[in-house]
Amino acid sequence: MLDAWSELHGGIDPRGSFWVERWVLLSNACARPLVRLGITPNVITVCGAAVTAIAFAVTFAGRGWFAVAAVVILLAAVLDGVDGAIAAQTGAATQWGRVLDTMADRWSDIFLAGIVVMAGAPPWSGVVIAVLTLFLEGTRATAQAAGMKGPGTVTVWERPSRVILAFIAMVVATVVWQVGLADGVARTLAAIIAGIGATLATIGLLQLFVAVFRQTRGLRA
Repeated sequence: MLDAWSELHGGIDPRGSFWVERWVLLSNACARPLVRLGITPNVITVCGAAVTAIAFAVTFAGRGWFAVAAVVILLAAVLDGVDGAIAAQTGAATQWGRVLDTMADRWSDIFLAGIVVMAGAPPWSGVVIAVLTLFLEGTRATAQAAGMKGPGTVTVWERPSRVILAFIAMVVATVVWQVGLADGVARTLAAIIAGIGATLATIGLLQLFVAVFRQTRGLRA
């Protein structure tokens, strides 16, 4: 299963990271009963994006629901790994599935940035995070179309980092609300979290730019 996952993810060996390997193994364990039920990867892909949208929608119910949103974010993260696990186990990976997965991921990225804003961060910070994220992924996709193999490099701002940021934003906002601290404290902490996200996104974009330059500068158009 680890080799199949590696093939679907540009040759990245999950054994190189303890956490990535455990995540892949967990995703495969969750995928097995779904495979037996005949559920396809594309169904899980759509469900993952939908669940992220639900997490974002839940935040509009008020701070008392932020803890629920945090749990829903984790569920969406699990689904994000399960679709690839199903594809690896069944050999059902298709080019359309890759396109659908990319589209779902980009919508999810936007919702995750929105969740950080709902935690109290300035709206412009969410826009910055979303734009940098889309720019990073757009650069990667363009480089791959130009002949770059795989993801180029694993940056500090991949899907797990984006999910963790939104999750932390919800947890911190929930704690602040439960303790009864002032709204200004919540906004300040959310702004700090958003700033960390924007910084990581910028670093990730620079990391990818360097990798893309090294891998494509010798390729002829």
